[in-house]
Amino acid sequence: MSAYAVTNPATGETVKRYPTITDAELAAAIDSADAAHRGWSRGSTVAERAALIRRVAELHVERRDALAEIIVREMGKPLEQALGEVDFAAYIFEYYADNAESLMADEPITLLAGEGSALIRRRSLGVLLGIMPWNFPYYQVARFAGPNLIVGNTILLKHAEQCPESAAAIEQIFLDAGFPVGAYVNIYASHEQIATIIADPRVQGVSLTGSERAGAAVAEIAGRHLKKVVLELGGSDPFILLSTDDLDATVEAAVLARIDNNGQACNAAKRFIIIDELYDDFLAKFTAAFTASAPGDPMAEGTNLGPLSSAKAADGLQDQLDRAVAQGATLVAGAPRNGTFFPATVLTDIAPGNDVYHEEFFGPVASIYRVASEAEAIELANDTPFGLGSFVFTTDPEQALRVADGIEAGMVFINVVAADGAELPFGGVKRSGSGRELGRFGADEFVNKKMIRIG
Repeated sequence: MSAYAVTNPATGETVKRYPTITDAELAAAIDSADAAHRGWSRGSTVAERAALIRRVAELHVERRDALAEIIVREMGKPLEQALGEVDFAAYIFEYYADNAESLMADEPITLLAGEGSALIRRRSLGVLLGIMPWNFPYYQVARFAGPNLIVGNTILLKHAEQCPESAAAIEQIFLDAGFPVGAYVNIYASHEQIATIIADPRVQGVSLTGSERAGAAVAEIAGRHLKKVVLELGGSDPFILLSTDDLDATVEAAVLARIDNNGQACNAAKRFIIIDELYDDFLAKFTAAFTASAPGDPMAEGTNLGPLSSAKAADGLQDQLDRAVAQGATLVAGAPRNGTFFPATVLTDIAPGNDVYHEEFFGPVASIYRVASEAEAIELANDTPFGLGSFVFTTDPEQALRVADGIEAGMVFINVVAADGAELPFGGVKRSGSGRELGRFGADEFVNKKMIRIG
């Protein structure tokens, strides 16, 4: 039986199953993507590709409601947030359409010796494989496919097994926008078939967003075949509070940074590191505000905490929570879960010997820590295998930049949350992965930066 199926996490109902691609169909898909690169890509201009990407953005807007309802069914995202994700995906495509010419422009090199000139000319690599996760079905695809189609690479897209309906809807948008067959190909591939794709000499690189385990497996295969890899993996992002002029507003930001997408975002704030003099007030106010969001029907107006993405995800989070408490953590707030509906939960007193001290809570669980100084806050923030994002709240601008410099992470947000943008590079260090997506750096990952020296 195929692993690709839409199973509504709010009801447990399996809505529809999709067949896994056959080996023959997979071979045809790779052929098609390669032919599109050798033909359409090399024969098209940047302006022509930008026009197609702009149409992709427009179709996301036109189909906004239908697209949003699909991912509510697939992974339980509250409807308002699902609509917001579709909007952000459209914005990313629009950004790359607007900036295609400048991103692909020749880059002069100043010669240190000799006559003549030199430049860098950006050109496509070829067929790329994208392996996408379930938690942001449209946004994740946009930040990979948008810049790479502008470059002229062609895409084989393997989406998460629980997102086959949105995967098909995205492919249809590219076709309806006017992209030729093969430029963007949705494949319902098995894990075993992924190795076949990466090994194919026509496939030049792979981008994966997912778990550490998946990232390690894909990177190992890619390494054997000398393929470029971009990885966006887990995160246990710190939210450091050192001072504030408005604790209520800071608490509101902290809640938003933890509860968005039902707590299932790699770059969500997960560990709240609070200076001693603010700790008690922050804990009380945060707990009250965080737990005020009761899990509800994701299709209902006003719901901001829906079900977790699957029964498996809920079971895994429950296991983490049970182990945390058994090993000495204090459960400050948190009601029993109801199937996939997991309540907002607050933990304190997580010691370094506790399993979850170095784990990522992928759901609405917040860990609160007390520190006595800026230096202790930085040390605790960095005491994690992850290094994706981070948040720093302080009224001291010099301290803000000093702490930002000290944090081992790919991204630092100062006195702001929910501030991602199409122009801002996204990615991490340590076990959070390597490479960047979005902005000009995202358009520079899978590119032949060809040096041309003219005498």
